[in-house]
Amino acid sequence: MPRARKPALGYRWHLRRLMADKGMYATTDLVPLLAERDVVLSPTQVYRLVTGTPERLSLRTLVALCDILDCTPNQLIETVTEARPVKATGTTGRAPTTPTAKQRTPRRADITAVE
Repeated sequence: MPRARKPALGYRWHLRRLMADKGMYATTDLVPLLAERDVVLSPTQVYRLVTGTPERLSLRTLVALCDILDCTPNQLIETVTEARPVKATGTTGRAPTTPTAKQRTPRRADITAVE
C-alpha cells in the first residue's frame, strides 16, 4: 500500500506589513521598543528579522513583537501549504526521449578486404 504524501508546510512572515500598518517604516524603530520589553537585539539583527523570514524565533521576541504591533501570532505568521515537486520515476508511460541502452551499445565493425 503506497504511503500518502504529506504536504510541505511553510509560512509567511508579515512583520514588515504590520510595521507599515502602524506607521513604522524604519527597521531601527523596533530596537528601542524591543529593549523596553527586555528583548535586546542589535540593529543588524532587527534588520534581518524585518527584511527576511526567520527560521528560529524566541517566544520572548514573538510576544514582544505582538505587543508592539498589537497583533496576534497568527497575524504575524501565516502558515501555508506548499506543493512538493514531483520526482520523475520513469513510470509515467511516456516514451523516452533519449536513446535506449540497446541503441547506445557499440557494434563490432566488419572489416572487409579491399581489392
